[in-house]
Amino acid sequence: MTDHIIDPSIIEAENADRVDDLHADYESLGERLDRRGIDIDTIKAKVAEFNVAVPSWGVGTGGTRFARFPGLGEPRDIFDKIEDCAVIAQLTQATNTVSLHIPWDKADPNRLKQAASRFSLGFDAMNSNTFSDAKGQLQSYKFGSLSSADAGTRQQAIEHNLECIEIGKTIGSKALTVWIGDGSNFPGQTNFATQFEHYLDSMKAVYAELPDDWRIYTEHKMYEPAFYSTVVQDWGTNYIIAKELGDKAYCLVDLGHHAPNVNIEMIVSRLAQFGKLGGFHFNDSKYGDDDLDAGAIDPYRLFLVFNELVDAEARYADFHPAHMLDQSHNVTDPIESLMLSASDVQRAYAQALLVNRNALQGAQSANDALAATQELRHAYRTDVEPILAMARLEKGGAIDLLGTYRAAGYRAKVAEIRPAVEGGSGGIV
Repeated sequence: MTDHIIDPSIIEAENADRVDDLHADYESLGERLDRRGIDIDTIKAKVAEFNVAVPSWGVGTGGTRFARFPGLGEPRDIFDKIEDCAVIAQLTQATNTVSLHIPWDKADPNRLKQAASRFSLGFDAMNSNTFSDAKGQLQSYKFGSLSSADAGTRQQAIEHNLECIEIGKTIGSKALTVWIGDGSNFPGQTNFATQFEHYLDSMKAVYAELPDDWRIYTEHKMYEPAFYSTVVQDWGTNYIIAKELGDKAYCLVDLGHHAPNVNIEMIVSRLAQFGKLGGFHFNDSKYGDDDLDAGAIDPYRLFLVFNELVDAEARYADFHPAHMLDQSHNVTDPIESLMLSASDVQRAYAQALLVNRNALQGAQSANDALAATQELRHAYRTDVEPILAMARLEKGGAIDLLGTYRAAGYRAKVAEIRPAVEGGSGGIV
């Protein structure tokens, strides 16, 4: 039996006020889609199956590079985080896995598994941390980790990743995500070739211990915290790494880790075409790696990414990329942001499913640029909210995510239990 953080009667009462309007909107949209040869129930079924993982660190309050301003009822530990994630899953019915970050979330693995199973949650990819120093750590990562010039530091980073795998094996995870902050801040500070050789050698040592049914995801990032050069700086380098490591190695695409105006959807297509697209960290950006809510700045780009994913789903066998949110919430309630982001990711997927693939291919073959782009715009401009809400309703979720969450008063309740955190700290996390 699944425990619920929010009393189901609250969700039922909130839904009761909205269910008649939802049925009317759903039927109306269904009629319009039927004229386009689209069955609304088929789209709804696919949307209902779609899930996106919630990062454990996402339910905490983020910050700017200069300061962090704690919010009310911040989680004290991983077990509080799991409860917050359970609220998101209960209302959205679209986030049934949690992604842990070690050492931030380090705890007895069996206790972790028990805490998650209480809410019918599972665990997504494990995330290692060699971009900051942990308490009691012998070697510092100030000048690098897996690519460090110091062999002892590299070995320490390798062993940390192996520890993440061991924890993951106990709790049921099937993947390891590796992002490093290694790079340089000044020309000549490091030798590019030697540094990359160190990284590949270290990653091969980690890969050698990866279970047969696991995947390893490597994440590229153009800059930050290293501002002159970054070891894994773009998708091309990421692809080289995945090819060098082997069949269980894949590239992870974070939507914020690209230079301005880069065509991310084309990168998605390229990696999918050559079998190395492993998954996503969904967020949004205005200037750089802003980690804003998914779809908050450029929802059309999010749709175009999913347009490529739906295309790849039809083209390639055994195409199952992992999906996860990765956001920093500076001025919002993290639970509210994550709920709405999960819904917006589902929205982009639903809109991409509405694209008339035959008509699009015909326009492309005829070099009819306007007809082709209009096929995409037609799907994108369709309001699919009734599909998303109906999928949630039928699974026991909330028709109105924000309204139901606020009606439940969850944030105020946990604020009474969890001690207030003093402000004034620096750093993003």
